[in-house]
Amino acid sequence: MRVGIAGLSHLGLVTGICLASKGFEVIGFDEDSGLVDDLCFGCLPVSEPDLPELLYEANDKVRFTDLAQDLADCDVIYIARDVPTDDQNISRSECVESLLSTVVDAAGPGTTVVVHSQVSPGFTREFVNRFGKLLDEKNLQVYYQVETLVFGNAVKRALEPERYIIGCVDANAELSTAYRALLRKFDCPILQMRYESAELAKISINMFLVSSVTTTNSIAELCENIGADWEEIAGALRLDRRIGQHAYLKPGLGIAGGNLERDLVTFQNFAARYGTDSGVVESWIENSRYRAGWVLRVLHEIVFSIKTKPRIAIWGVAYKAGTHSVKNSPSLGLIETLTSFDLCVCDPVVSPSCVEGAGVEWAESALDCCRAADVLVIMTPWPEYSELDPTLVAQAMAGKLVIDPYTALDRLSCESAGLEYKSLGVAVSQDQFLADGKSKESDK
Repeated sequence: MRVGIAGLSHLGLVTGICLASKGFEVIGFDEDSGLVDDLCFGCLPVSEPDLPELLYEANDKVRFTDLAQDLADCDVIYIARDVPTDDQNISRSECVESLLSTVVDAAGPGTTVVVHSQVSPGFTREFVNRFGKLLDEKNLQVYYQVETLVFGNAVKRALEPERYIIGCVDANAELSTAYRALLRKFDCPILQMRYESAELAKISINMFLVSSVTTTNSIAELCENIGADWEEIAGALRLDRRIGQHAYLKPGLGIAGGNLERDLVTFQNFAARYGTDSGVVESWIENSRYRAGWVLRVLHEIVFSIKTKPRIAIWGVAYKAGTHSVKNSPSLGLIETLTSFDLCVCDPVVSPSCVEGAGVEWAESALDCCRAADVLVIMTPWPEYSELDPTLVAQAMAGKLVIDPYTALDRLSCESAGLEYKSLGVAVSQDQFLADGKSKESDK
């Protein structure tokens, strides 16, 4: 079977390369000839664990092209371009519309076209209605497949899907033979439903995730004030069948990256259009804004009242580990707030150009970044940070306070190394910070 992938951004590349690893012949199409040239030489434009290795192993099954007509012999064609969002987190789906038109023109008779890009409820049916005559003439069947990849874990989720959610013009009709054969290769449940249900299912999944994130963050903040430890509570919650082992119970700095924010804004806009309630979504968004300022509040409470000009090391700029994306990154927000301070920043994937003009120093390694720092703030929990020996961190720093929201470093190891460790859900006092003479203003 030959599968076309139209749109070679993160979604398209992960989808196509994983399909190739399953034995399908894959034609990757993008109108950007420069991108196609880079991909032909094995240069991936995205950072995703295990993706380069998978491409190398499946290289004989993948061909990249900037010619839409090369898709004509495909049995199934995925529309898989990532949909950008604007400054208000609103989807800009024009690129998907344009790509769909190109694919429908290029597709051969009897081809199955799958919209894999995330679109708003109503998008797919509107497209089918608008191009109905051409679709009938070429006997093209159009489906919507919910995208459930996660930056930093996309390959595993693509190769081992929990289920497939498929939007259809008729939820009770059989899937096309080629498409059904492709999906069954992954041995997971296939849930068929109408277009609008599938499109809203994606938003629903993310809304439940945001509700867990918000509840976790709210309780973790209370833990910091009453002497409780969130990790102890989380263990009890995972054993409750109504919550479960896989529930998202990791405190964080609100929601970021753009995808979750996009779905909340989409829900709000539909609620406004139809007069339904969206009050809970508004509270989630407000809570996210508040949580994004957690590190800054800790700095004010513990550090700035003692040191007027501390040197601050910041590990991580990406909004999460496993991606180069800085969309709505809490780290960038913090850096912009602290530009009047002595800052040193590093990130293993993000380009230094992301903080150009902010007046900050860029370090090539995590240890270099924290040399002579009074405070270390870990804003992105990259795995390489977890592998560092806290003793070396303590030796490099001038002070001893480590603010680690996501627990990239082991708390007990940090404390054994003489560091004062502050993470979400656990309190640390100003007295602990004062205990190290190096951290006092008088030592300057």
